[in-house]
Formats: sequence, C-alpha cells, structure tokens
Amino acid sequence: MSISLAVLEEVVREAGSIALAYFKDLKNVEVKQKSPRDFVTAADVAVEDFLKETLTRKYPEYGFWGEEGGQSANQTNRWIVDPIDGTHSFAKGQYFWGISVALEIDQELMMGAVYAPALNDYYCAEKGKGAWKNGQPITVSSETSLADGMVGTGFACLRSYLEDNNLARFGRIAQNTTGQRRFGSAAVDLCLVADGQLDAFWEQELNLYDVAAGALIAREAGATVTDFKGNEGLFPKQVLVTNGKILGQILPLM
Repeated sequence: MSISLAVLEEVVREAGSIALAYFKDLKNVEVKQKSPRDFVTAADVAVEDFLKETLTRKYPEYGFWGEEGGQSANQTNRWIVDPIDGTHSFAKGQYFWGISVALEIDQELMMGAVYAPALNDYYCAEKGKGAWKNGQPITVSSETSLADGMVGTGFACLRSYLEDNNLARFGRIAQNTTGQRRFGSAAVDLCLVADGQLDAFWEQELNLYDVAAGALIAREAGATVTDFKGNEGLFPKQVLVTNGKILGQILPLM
C-alpha cells in the first residue's frame, strides 16, 4: 500500500476539525431527514466531500464509497466512509459520534480509522499490525463472565420499523449482564470493545460503512467479529463483536 497510518490520521483529523466547527455552531447547522427517523446534516455532507476530494486526489487508485454520496466506479479497491456515524447524537450536541474511514482491497479490510472529535479519541488499525488509541496500543478486556460484563447495542432496526427490532434480544442479554449501554454510534462502540471499555457489542441492519473501520480496529485488538450464530466475518446485517472470552456465553442469547 502507498498510504501509511500517519497520513491517514492527518486526513481524518482534518476532517474532524471540519466536523467540530459545525458541532460548535449547531444552531446554524441545517438538519434534514433522508427518511423517517434518519437524519443528515450539512456537516455530514461537508466532511464526506472533504474526504472524497482529499483521498481520491492523493490516492486515485482507490475508489470511494460514502454514506451520503454513494459509490464511485472503482469498488474493487476502495475507501469506505461514514462521515459522521451517530448523526442524531451529533445534531443533539452529544459527544458520541465519529468519523469512520476504512480501506478495503480485494474484499479485505486493510486499514481503518475512527475519530471521535468531541471526545478527542482517535482509533486506528492496520491488518496484522495491531490497533491503537491516541498513539497507544489497545487490547480487548479480560472479562470472562458475561454476568459481570458490560455490553453495548443499537437499534437501527427499530428505527427502520423492522419486525425483528432487537428489543427481545436486548431484554434477554440485559438480564444476564451487569451493565448495558447505548451510545448511538456503532463505529465508536466497536472501538470501545477494542479498548476494553465494553466487553461486547451487537447490532443488526447496519451498513458496511457503519462498521468497516471499527470492526478492523476491534479485530486487531483481539476481538471476535461474528454474526449472531458465531460465524466469523463481518456481516453488517448481524454484527456481534466480543472480547472473545464471553462469546460462548452471549451466543445462546442472540
């Protein structure tokens, strides 16, 4: 690859500065509905435009897939981008939202970055080389008991009015854990598993751009990435990421 994590960090942090400028002036930020209960802001568009222009100019050999603008011609080797994952949180002035950028080559995730500017936390990973938060190596938690664990989830399925809306699944798992969290950004949630702040995270009916970078970061930190039946791999319609030690305990509840 002709790109380094250092170069990627420079680009993503600059995108974060653009997002923060909007975040600090939310009263003047336009918010629209893409569909019922799904929002887009002027910040989403501005951040994606910057990332697309900068990354495709610097690395024309890679295509681009952004949540707001869709896919370019070359999708064999591509950047996969969610300019602001957690737009609703962003629009409400909450801190749990992030910029997610992954590089996929021949269907393999090779590099990923998730930047939460309001928290000033920058996560990154390169396939086979580990994961980092703010320049320091990170690993998943050592928790071996689901009963003592803390888990996170999300409800994109509920927002989409789907019959399988995660509520029954959440009820089962919540009764078998000590802590449950719903932060509102799958990209950041996956990084919290990587960093040991969550012991597991699951969600369903997501898109690849929501989870590509975060899943690579989690996997490089030692996490298992499976579907709800324990099949290894990244399945955006069923994402289950654990520290590996409680996977066997949470699977029967999925």
